[in-house]
Amino acid sequence: MPARKKSRKRYIEAEDICRFGVVYHTAISPDENYVVYNVESVSEDKHKYFSHLFMHDRKTGETGQFTQGEVNDQSPVFSPDGSQIAFVSTRNKKTGLYVMPTAGGAEKLILEKDGIFLDPVWTPDGKSLVYAFCYNDSHTIEDEKKKKEEPLYRHITRLYYRWDGSGFRPKDSFHIYKLDIETGTAVQLTKGRYDDMMPAVSADGKQVVFISNHSSNPDLDSMSGDLYLISIRGGKIKKVPTPDGPVWSPSFSPDNKKIAYYGHANPDDAWGVTNTHLWTVGVGGVPKAKDVVPKFDRHTFDETINDLGGGPELIAPHWSADSKRIYFMASDSGNTHLFYVPARGGLPTRITTKDCHVKTFSLNGKTKVIAAAVTDLKNPRRVMLIPAVFKGDSKAEIIANPSKKLMAGIKSARVRCVWFKAHDKFDLQGWLVTPPDFNKKKKYPAILEIHGGPRVQYGNTYFHEMQYLASQGYVVFYTNPRGGNGRGETFAESIVADWGSIDYADVMAAADYLEKLPYVDSRRMGVTGGSYGGFMTNWIIGHTNRFKAAVTQRSVYNLISFTGSSDIGYDLHREFEGFPWDNPEVYQKCSPSSYVKNIKTPLLIIHSENDSRCGIEQAENLFATLKLMNKRVELVRFPQESHGLSRHGRPDRRLARLEWILKWFDRYLK
Repeated sequence: MPARKKSRKRYIEAEDICRFGVVYHTAISPDENYVVYNVESVSEDKHKYFSHLFMHDRKTGETGQFTQGEVNDQSPVFSPDGSQIAFVSTRNKKTGLYVMPTAGGAEKLILEKDGIFLDPVWTPDGKSLVYAFCYNDSHTIEDEKKKKEEPLYRHITRLYYRWDGSGFRPKDSFHIYKLDIETGTAVQLTKGRYDDMMPAVSADGKQVVFISNHSSNPDLDSMSGDLYLISIRGGKIKKVPTPDGPVWSPSFSPDNKKIAYYGHANPDDAWGVTNTHLWTVGVGGVPKAKDVVPKFDRHTFDETINDLGGGPELIAPHWSADSKRIYFMASDSGNTHLFYVPARGGLPTRITTKDCHVKTFSLNGKTKVIAAAVTDLKNPRRVMLIPAVFKGDSKAEIIANPSKKLMAGIKSARVRCVWFKAHDKFDLQGWLVTPPDFNKKKKYPAILEIHGGPRVQYGNTYFHEMQYLASQGYVVFYTNPRGGNGRGETFAESIVADWGSIDYADVMAAADYLEKLPYVDSRRMGVTGGSYGGFMTNWIIGHTNRFKAAVTQRSVYNLISFTGSSDIGYDLHREFEGFPWDNPEVYQKCSPSSYVKNIKTPLLIIHSENDSRCGIEQAENLFATLKLMNKRVELVRFPQESHGLSRHGRPDRRLARLEWILKWFDRYLK
């Protein structure tokens, strides 16, 4: 019988961003026999996303889809006896809490409200769910048509009145609720004007811990926060003493003696400079709050960015069944790894050893196995089972790979991590992407990409955009200049009140490295970036003409106007050591607008009209200024989209964004 011909693999396409199956949350059953996770997909018209639950049976090795239809299922969590799964779902534009049997069967709606449900957790008796909830402003309006109408006016009285991607904040605050599964009756446990979030239930089922910021001005004092306890039956809240500074994601120890949480003790921190660490505190405040990883010069959460599945998020610390270890994630030099540390404190042990990006993880019951969503340079997110005590990556098992079939037909570009020297000989990290069917004897145009933040990191994660641009014949280089995260506090704080200094020098060192490669045509180099990366793109073309073309995305142009137009602009005073009226010289020195007259590079501006993080006025100002100076500039505006267009905007608009970037670079670099 003749050998079967292998089908020819194709290059990756822009359309593939709509074909990936993206894993979000994972949960493992108490007996560790089942893993549930949700996978996001794109609708056929590329206007919407759907998310469904899948279940893997470890005993049989089988995996099946548990929910169907035009739904968005999120945050699955097993009941204490493992017989049921609770989850949040949006169906027909309504959101509610659902429960379904682990053995299979129809899901049951327990509660549906016009609002936002977050972080559902079971009570130990399996009879109730505790969660955070906030009503939408329209929840008292009976007429459905009126809900769709814009209000006559909006009366704003606080700084924190909107949030990028969510729009205007409801007047209601988040509070903690308890839902009886059998009756569907919800009881509001907390009240007042403060946001109460991230609940966890004690092992004996008697108390709920949550976070809340009760400072006199929570909007301005965003680095304040505390842990509070309340009885599962409601009543008065009790503050758990912790150092001044933020707190996030509490969890009770199984022996009911301690609470683990993330935080730090610097309420005056700039944007993400001080390491967020893992802390513990006695349930009654004794023993006192303690940083259990004091010598660990990294943040204890995920800070690695990509364009498949949103930005970094906090996953609550997990305790081992005997309360002796605590599990967490941390970002380190381009990786996000799993760690555990003795509950008494000390040096953490890294569980994952290969270069990778752990996006989310879950432990339960015996805590012998971790269910995690993991990606790397070659593979989009997969669901893996990893031993909870370090045994090396060879013991890890892939149990689900939603994008396997898609990737099997694609000839990917080669991506490799490289280390190179800054101008002051400091070691910098980057990732070099060469086109499929790369020929080292050819000369290729090149694109330098700059990340946002600034306090995040590029890393060993799958990045569709970089693969796509390389498939179109470009060498792509993306790096981690100083001012970002992943390499400690000194690395992060190097640009406080000094944006455009050492970070610019590091980006130029990356450009030097790129143009010296024998297969790169130094006369055909472009630069692009979004958010802070857009700031740096604007800064670069105002300080050098070495790039033939530039694309600035969702960018910062004028830091003074950014202070008032961004949803978090009022927080800028911690990054720039004062407000613009107190420290105008620094704001002017660090604003690309101060150097706009120097711009000669052809510039494409991409911006979303509903961007609350970097308002559309930043793009409008830059575009009009360059037009008035008769410079080569074009503006592409995306209606209805927010700051996160590239990560989770409407799929067809994400496609259009990629096509515009390619079109601009093709025009000037080819």
